[in-house]
Amino acid sequence: MSVFALCVTLVTRHRLPKYTNLHLSSRGRAAAVNLKGNERRECPLSQGRIMKNLRILIVDDHEVVRRGLVALLGTQAGWEVIGEADSGSDAVKKVAQIKPDVVVMDITMPVMSGLDATRLIMETVPQTKVLIFTMHDSEQMMQTALEAGARGYVLKSNATNDLIAAIRALSKDETPLISRTGKHIPKII
Repeated sequence: MSVFALCVTLVTRHRLPKYTNLHLSSRGRAAAVNLKGNERRECPLSQGRIMKNLRILIVDDHEVVRRGLVALLGTQAGWEVIGEADSGSDAVKKVAQIKPDVVVMDITMPVMSGLDATRLIMETVPQTKVLIFTMHDSEQMMQTALEAGARGYVLKSNATNDLIAAIRALSKDETPLISRTGKHIPKII
C-alpha cells in the first residue's frame, strides 16, 4: 500500500472532516487540504516523501523458477515484480527500459551469462542493484559475481531462508548476506 493510500485510510478511519481532499504535491508529497482549500497539511505518514514500491526484475532461463519467484516475492508488502527475462541479453535490454531497483539474476543462462549481464547493467544503469540467485556454491564464482558488480549472492537451495532477507537488505542499502555461509558480504566495490 502506498503512503498516499495510508493517508487516505488515516483520514477515513479517524474521520478528520477538516482534511477531506488528498493529493500529491508537486514535490511528490502526500498532502491533505481542508474543504476551503486554504490550508495544506502534509500527511504524517509520508514523512516528507512518498514511499514507492520496490521494483524487481527476475532473470532466470527456467520458467518454473521465475514463476516461483514471482509468487514468493509477490507476498511482500511494497514489493512489485515488474518484469521477467529468460537470458542475460534480455535482462540487459529490460533493465535499460524499465529501470528496476533490484534484479534477481541467475548465472547460467543461454545467449549471455548472468555475470556478463551484471557487468553491462552496472555500466548502463549503475543505480540498479543485482542480486545473484544461483545453484553455484563456489567461492570463486561468488567472488567473480561481486567483482562484476553484484551486491549479493544467494543460493537457490537456500532461497526459502535467505532470498527475502537479502532483497530487503539491498533495498535498505545494507550489506546482504551470502546464503552459502550465512555471513554478510564484505564490501569490495
